[in-house]
Amino acid sequence: MTDRKIVVALGGNAILTDDPSAQAQQKALERTAGYLAKFVENGDNIIVTHGNGPQVGNLLLQQEAANSEKNPAMPLDTCVAMTQGSIGYWLQAALAKALKEKGLEKEVASVVTQVVVSESDPAFKNPTKPIGPFLTQDEAEQEMRKTGAVFKEDAGRGWRKVVPSPKPVTIREHKVIQTLVDNNIIPITVGGGGIPVIEQGGMYTGVEAVIDKDFASETLADLLHADALVILTGVDNVMVHYQQLNEKKLEKVSVSEMKRYVAENQFAAGSMLPKVEAAIQFLEKNPKAKAIITSLENIPAAIAENGGTIITGD
Repeated sequence: MTDRKIVVALGGNAILTDDPSAQAQQKALERTAGYLAKFVENGDNIIVTHGNGPQVGNLLLQQEAANSEKNPAMPLDTCVAMTQGSIGYWLQAALAKALKEKGLEKEVASVVTQVVVSESDPAFKNPTKPIGPFLTQDEAEQEMRKTGAVFKEDAGRGWRKVVPSPKPVTIREHKVIQTLVDNNIIPITVGGGGIPVIEQGGMYTGVEAVIDKDFASETLADLLHADALVILTGVDNVMVHYQQLNEKKLEKVSVSEMKRYVAENQFAAGSMLPKVEAAIQFLEKNPKAKAIITSLENIPAAIAENGGTIITGD
């Protein structure tokens, strides 16, 4: 039995399958919860984080479809909060059920989480994260004139609104999250990268932005002095020379090795790269910890530290 503190960042495939209905997502999370419960069986204290990309995208579509003077669409930061609540509700119910079935005494609680970003982050001058529906060029230009939002053409599929993706600075509720862990409660937190807020005169205001879930999870793991950061994705291992004849899966690697692969552009931006960069950042600040990138299904091997890509400090 161990007593490790582990931040587990769930990938999108842990929540959403091809069916976006509430019932299908709840079913997917029941399966996910079964794997997460294995950490608890092992004696680990887990802190669960998750994405919300498809869910917040669908919610924005619903908000836009119902938008009217009497029932105005909610802004992006509020939609992030709404999906934190819904996914947290589904996941805490699924995890509580999985733990009970295994006879494990552990409470689960969701925390609506605000993540502080810097007003001077360069991302605010160069929004890149596409959200919401596809529009024609005429519709996009009309929206830009009306709202001042930025729209960009998206791979020939139409025009989409783009918002900044600033780096997290700190997490407002990290002491609350630590208190839950100290009291044997599993927190579900930093949903969708957290609600982005900026500090102005000691007060916090939500901003229209999307924070990368893996960087937010790394920030939380650092604030909690976690023993490990586990980033779950769709593959068992990180690959270099991906889909080439000399393709190689990474098993046990150091931070310096991973930095060399990043410099060689081995990892796709917006896909594996942020996961690798988040792992590197965490280990540079916590060199005695570990970071593991693997799949949900490979969790048993990751727990035993004989599977997945295990990254250690230099």
